[in-house]
Amino acid sequence: MLNAEVTHNNTANGTIVDDLIARFGAELFVIQPTPDFTPTLWVDRKNLLDTLAFLKEKFPMLLDLFGVDERMREHKPEVAGDFTVVYHLMSFTPCEEVRIKVAVSLPDLDVPSAVSIWPNANWYERETWDMYGVNFTGHPNLRRILLPPTWEGHALRKDHPARATEMEPFSLDEEKQRQEQEALLFRPEDWGMQRATDDTEFMFLNLGPNHPSVHGVFRIALQLDGEVVIDSVPDIGYHHRGAEKMGERQSWASYMPYTDRIDYLGGVMNNMAYVMAVEQLAGIQVPERAKVIRIMMAELFRISSHLVFYGTFAQDVGQMSPVFYMFADRERLFGIVEAITGGRMHPAWFRIGGVAQDLPVGWDKMVKEFIDAMPARLDHYQKMAMDNSILKQRTVGIGEYTTQEALDWGITGASLRATGMDWDLRRDRPYGGYDQFEFDIPVGSKGDCYDRAAVRVEEIRQSLRIIRQCVDNMPEGPYKSEHHLATPPPKERTLQDIETLIHHFLSVSWGPVVPAGEASFPIEATKGINNYHLISDGGTTSYRTRIRTPSFAALQQIPLISNGLMIPDLIAIIASIDFVMADVDR
Repeated sequence: MLNAEVTHNNTANGTIVDDLIARFGAELFVIQPTPDFTPTLWVDRKNLLDTLAFLKEKFPMLLDLFGVDERMREHKPEVAGDFTVVYHLMSFTPCEEVRIKVAVSLPDLDVPSAVSIWPNANWYERETWDMYGVNFTGHPNLRRILLPPTWEGHALRKDHPARATEMEPFSLDEEKQRQEQEALLFRPEDWGMQRATDDTEFMFLNLGPNHPSVHGVFRIALQLDGEVVIDSVPDIGYHHRGAEKMGERQSWASYMPYTDRIDYLGGVMNNMAYVMAVEQLAGIQVPERAKVIRIMMAELFRISSHLVFYGTFAQDVGQMSPVFYMFADRERLFGIVEAITGGRMHPAWFRIGGVAQDLPVGWDKMVKEFIDAMPARLDHYQKMAMDNSILKQRTVGIGEYTTQEALDWGITGASLRATGMDWDLRRDRPYGGYDQFEFDIPVGSKGDCYDRAAVRVEEIRQSLRIIRQCVDNMPEGPYKSEHHLATPPPKERTLQDIETLIHHFLSVSWGPVVPAGEASFPIEATKGINNYHLISDGGTTSYRTRIRTPSFAALQQIPLISNGLMIPDLIAIIASIDFVMADVDR
C-alpha cells in the first residue's frame, strides 16, 4: 500500500489522484498499486458519497459496483476489512478509469447508497447485498435480485458452498413449496405502485419469464392503464448459474469454457476480456500473429451476434423473412469458425498468451469468400428490413434516451453510440492490436429503437473491413507466447530430464500460478463493454472473478424508456436492446 502523497507512475491517472487530494486532502485516501495501473483509492465510508459526487464530474459513468470477501485472502491490502465494495468509474474524453474502494467488517456492513449519484447503482447494490450481505443504507428497495427471495445466506461469501455436493440434497415438501410460491407473488406496493386511483383501476400483467418476445427467461411485471405502460419492474435471475463463484474454483486455464457461455452469442469474444486480464496479472506479452488471429475471430463473432440481433429484431416487430436469411449467413460463418477452432458457438479457443492452435491450411480462402459475399447480402437486408415502412413506424421515435441518460444508466456499445456519442474502446483506447486497423465508428442521433438497430447493422460492415485487413496482413510467427505461465515446456523436452517433466505436468494439471494482484480489462464486446476484474492471491485459481456485462446495465433502464408507451412499443424496445440473459444473470 502507498500513502496518498506518493505520485502514481501513470501521468493521466496521477491527475485524478492529485485532484482528489487537492479537494479532500491526502489523509482521506490510501492508494493501492495494481498491475493494470488503474488508480485505486481506499476511502472511508463516511467520505464515500462526497468523493463519488466529486468524481462524477470527470467520470460520468459508474461502470461497475461489486463486492469482495477479503476474509480468506492472504495478500489482501492492509486497509481491507472483512468485505470490500468496489466502485469502478469511467470517463470517455479522455478514456480513463478509477476505482474507489470501501472497507467494511462484521457485524457493521452498512455502506451509504450511491443511487442518488448514479441511478444504475440500484441493481449493482442489490446484487452486492444479494451475494455478500452488504447493506446499502438509503437504497430505495434493497432485496435479492439474482437469487430467489427465500435463499439462505450470501452465495459469493467464501464460507458459502461452491458446489451442490457440499450442500444438503434438495427437497421440496408441500409446506416449503407453498412458501416458495408465496414469496414469488408480485405485490405492487413493494415497488411503490398503486393498485388504483380515484378514477382508474390498474391492471398488472406478467410479460415472461416464458415469452418469445423477452428473449430468454426474463420477466417484466407491468402496471397498465389499458394498453399503456404506467410502470414496469424487470425481474431477472432465472438464468443465474454462479459463473463468478465457479471462477473461484476453476484453474486459470480451465475457466476458459465458462467465459464462452456468458454472452453465449459472443463466443470467443468473451475469452478476450478474460485472457487479457490474466495476461496483465502475469505480465505475459502476446505475439503479433496471435493478436491478429484473436481480432479476426472476435470480429467474426461480432458479425454472428449482430446477425442474430438483426433477424430477431425484425421478427419481433412483425417481419418473418429476414431471420431465416440471416441465420443462413450465420451458419456459413459457423462453418468457418468450426474449420478453424473445431467448435461452433462455444469454441473456448483463446488461451492465456495466445490461441489454442495455428490457423489451418485454406483458412484465408474460406474467410475471403464469406467477406466478399456479405456486403451484397447486407444491401438486400437493408431493403428488406431497415427500409421497410412498417418497421420504421414501429421503431422510429420509440424508446428514446439521451447520451446523458445512457451514461447515467451505464449503457455502452451500440446502444450508447445510437445517441450520437462517437466513442468505441477499440479506437479510443485500442487494445489487443486494434490500433493497427482502419475502421469507422457508426453513430446514431436519436437514441431510439431504429438507431440502435441501424448502428449494429453498420457495425457488421465495419467488422468485415477489419476481417479483410486481418486476411491481407496476417503476420508470420508463433500463435502463442513462450512465457512459462502460458505455455508448458515442449513435450519432447519432458523426456530429457525430470525437472522439465514435473514443470509440464504441473502446468497442465494445476495450471499457472499467477502472481498476487488485481487487474481488470474492459473490451468492446458484441453488446457493449465487457470487463473481467480478477484478483489473484498468488495461486492456481482466481480469488475473485468479477464479470461486468453490458446486458445487466441495459435491462435496468427499461422502465425509463418504456413508461408511458404501449405494450407493442415495449416489445420493440426489448428487441432493440440486444441482450442475452446469460449475459445478465451470469
